[in-house]
Amino acid sequence: MEQELSQFKEYLRQNASLSENSVTAYLSDLSAFAAYLSEKNGRMPADALKADVADYLLKLSQAGKSAATVNRKLASIRAYYKFLLGRGEISESPAVSIRSPRIRRKEIEYLTIAEVDRLLSAPSDGDIGLRDTAILETLYATGLRVSELMYVNVEDVNLRMGFVSCDGSHGKARIIPLGRPARAALEKYIYEVRPHFRRGVEKGNKKGDDALFLNYYGERITRQALWKILRSYAEKVGLGKKITPQILRNSFAVHMVQNGADLKSLQELMGHEDPIATQAYLAVSKSRIKDVYDRAHPRA
Repeated sequence: MEQELSQFKEYLRQNASLSENSVTAYLSDLSAFAAYLSEKNGRMPADALKADVADYLLKLSQAGKSAATVNRKLASIRAYYKFLLGRGEISESPAVSIRSPRIRRKEIEYLTIAEVDRLLSAPSDGDIGLRDTAILETLYATGLRVSELMYVNVEDVNLRMGFVSCDGSHGKARIIPLGRPARAALEKYIYEVRPHFRRGVEKGNKKGDDALFLNYYGERITRQALWKILRSYAEKVGLGKKITPQILRNSFAVHMVQNGADLKSLQELMGHEDPIATQAYLAVSKSRIKDVYDRAHPRA
């Protein structure tokens, strides 16, 4: 089984367009399925029947696993049988006709455009304020995850062409355009402010040598610091909502859809591997349109 897992891992890397974290999760899911089969009837995954797969998913649900977790494990199992089909080792996947559990999606939280404007205008002048303006403008302009933003390097930003590259280490690799306000904020930060944060680098600290966003000691800014920055400015401008980086990322996506972005383009910009994740933002837009209709139409 170990050799097969190794071959499956290579297949996922080459054919499934998954992040390294997702590849690891798929392998873990398959190992758990193999352990279940071994205990249940001694079968190997390659020999499993449709009933085996269905029973396994039922057991996960009965154990309290969420629909999202069960869906991911089913996706891992399906990917494995697709791998076997491609090698000619099976003639039919036992998971092909098994329906995915329906996920009840939480309502997406996002800011209005006016609220985003208030948030982005919160930082003051000075080195810290100008850095934070660049951070907030970049987050809203690109929809990057915080885990992606903290690993952006200076060389990943092309101010002349107006885009930022995300290498995919913490999501899907992509190139994302930068709007004019974000470009202006980044240009001021990179050329006028960032050198002031490199004091630590000049003293021999190389931790922030390539990083785009630095802390006061010249080190790459951390996830915790980015969260703190966002929350502090939200409190400053009186936003009553509990602000998180995800809410700002949601705001980017919802505003894009509301202003006409197609889902395929938005999926690429967001780095979603599954289009279902992107479709949730379309549902928000449709709900808004329905609210407008109900308020405005005389026979609504």
